[in-house]
Amino acid sequence: MNAQGVRRVVVAGGGTAGWMAAAAIARTMGRAVELTLVESEAIGTIGVGESTIPPLVTFNRLMGINEAEFMRATQATFKLGILFDGWKDGSDQYFHSFGNTGKDHWAAGFQHFWLRGRELGHVAPYDEYCLELTAALQNKFAHLPDDRMNYAYQLDSGLYAKFLRNLAEGDGARRIEGKIAQVELHPERGDVAALRLDSGERVEGDLFLDCTGFRALLIEGALHAGHDDWTHYLPCDAAIAIQTESVRPAAPYTRAMTHDAGWQWRIPLQSRVGNGIVYCSRYLDKDDALERLLGNIEGKTIVEPNFLRFGAGARRRQWHRNVVAIGLSGGFMEPLESTSIHLIQRAILRLLRMMPLREISARDIEEFNDQQMQEMLQIRDFLILHYKVTQQRDSAFWRYVSDMPVPDTLSQKIELFRETGRVFRKNDELFAENSWVQVMMGQGIMPRARHPIAEKLRDEELDTLLATLRENVARTVSQLPDHATYVARYCDGTGARAA
Repeated sequence: MNAQGVRRVVVAGGGTAGWMAAAAIARTMGRAVELTLVESEAIGTIGVGESTIPPLVTFNRLMGINEAEFMRATQATFKLGILFDGWKDGSDQYFHSFGNTGKDHWAAGFQHFWLRGRELGHVAPYDEYCLELTAALQNKFAHLPDDRMNYAYQLDSGLYAKFLRNLAEGDGARRIEGKIAQVELHPERGDVAALRLDSGERVEGDLFLDCTGFRALLIEGALHAGHDDWTHYLPCDAAIAIQTESVRPAAPYTRAMTHDAGWQWRIPLQSRVGNGIVYCSRYLDKDDALERLLGNIEGKTIVEPNFLRFGAGARRRQWHRNVVAIGLSGGFMEPLESTSIHLIQRAILRLLRMMPLREISARDIEEFNDQQMQEMLQIRDFLILHYKVTQQRDSAFWRYVSDMPVPDTLSQKIELFRETGRVFRKNDELFAENSWVQVMMGQGIMPRARHPIAEKLRDEELDTLLATLRENVARTVSQLPDHATYVARYCDGTGARAA
């Protein structure tokens, strides 16, 4: 580190992680740091993270990004949630939406009032009380006043990286083309001193961001930060991605469809559809997985299949010495709930809040690592939930995941909800109460009890409340335009209003 402290920030690797980091730092820090990104066109990126969650909307707004321009550049559509096919018993469907369901009381979630309604003979599904869910299943979307529609994007992550590169370079980031041949360590301090490229060029820095993906060249290859393996909880370790032509208007949701050794995704963009199969190689080989994927797609394929291998887990120290892992170098969890880009975003925003002025603080490092790990553990538990809480027993894979021991933190959440209908969100965790409720009830857990506060309403008052909530949702959705039509008009500026 130079005498002035942290002045030279070096991003190792491009792709979504590298350019998100570069764009955010360049726009936020301005002239306070000298920002350099090193990447090689010869090294491909994973490039299949096409489905996102609502915090990306906030990230883009913080960056001052024009949404319509961003959507044109990335071929994006809007996303209101995920349709899960077959996760309960193989023949069912349920929807995990981004919205709130019904109206909560401060002491208890809406599910407790809905459960009392069931006792009184109300038969309307829980789904009918959620605006985003109802709109998604009717292929409707619009920006509503006061941001009343919670949404994310389905996008081309490669195009998003290019879009962010333009922003970053416009804000002063410098890009160097080249492969990293060696990570040089300081002989006395043991932190990273420089990156030596295959051209012989040496790139020095004070703070390095490892965006080298699964290779983790800096955080693990050079600094040996350690890794926690979670594959015993999330055993899927391979995926195949492929793109197809669109055969129908794009829906405002992603689909996750089970098969006997994992699941398959379908993500509609403006001009094509992203498809992929996620599977456990212990139960399905690569050739059979490809055959299964190709047998369950719509439209003509437009690229060659992209074969991926991975393992669920997290780097034990995601900030170690003067290196911060961003994205896959810090850990990976399968894309079931579209959290990959979110974890990139969260690491970047945490780093920006803790950006050192002079010496790197050991307290900052400890706090960063604690926050990052806690968030990953909470997301991990939410993903495990989908596999554990299933009635499928028709294959070795599903028997394994349904019978496997799970973390105590997850067991507590499941059994608490099963017994009382309660869900508690801890430490600002990503997935809120309604997300847990939708997934647990969608996969067959119906609470045995409910909160007594639902007795506060007389029967006729509860009848009126439930009817009014359903009618408000139905009326709002009936007035919404078709999603694909709205996207086309919004992106060309001829119809839909700016958000």
